[in-house]
Amino acid sequence: MKQRGLFEGIAVALLASITGSAIFVILTSIFAGASVFRLIIAGLGIAYVLYLLSRSQERVGRLTVISAWLIVAACAWLLAPSLLIYISIHIVALWLIRSLYFYSSVLSALADLGLTGFSLIAAIWAWFSSGSLFLTFWCFFLVQALFVLIPRQWLKARGDLMLSADSVLLIDDDDFETAHVTAEAALRKLISNPH
Repeated sequence: MKQRGLFEGIAVALLASITGSAIFVILTSIFAGASVFRLIIAGLGIAYVLYLLSRSQERVGRLTVISAWLIVAACAWLLAPSLLIYISIHIVALWLIRSLYFYSSVLSALADLGLTGFSLIAAIWAWFSSGSLFLTFWCFFLVQALFVLIPRQWLKARGDLMLSADSVLLIDDDDFETAHVTAEAALRKLISNPH
């Protein structure tokens, strides 16, 4: 089982910031700035998706997620009228992937949505405050690294609801497990000693 860590997320944020700003400097000397920025967003996005999938305990649907990401990125490249909408599409896709692969409650996913929105605001603030692409990427990915602090399941269920014909009963998970183990032990005893 691979554990997510805050320091690992900070290292990923630093690596993404350095890589993104260095590639931007190199490519803007050859191509137009807007298309280079879109390319960097897509590249950092797929790299971050691959990072998230490598750190997730879930094994189902990885190829589908990567394929869907590539399709969404291509459609956003072709159809997004502004850079802000293009970035927002990528950020929402990242949030959806993290919600599916790292959380098992709606409240955790909503907390991550708030964190994702805050990371976009921090990145926009960094851009308008400094004009530095490195600081913009750094602020975005640094806030994103905080997702490891969001619990997988915000509220632990105390039990499951079981509907019967007459009423609704609340069955505690621990009581059920105890009864299950006791019943298995009794069944083994009956099988091994029929008299």
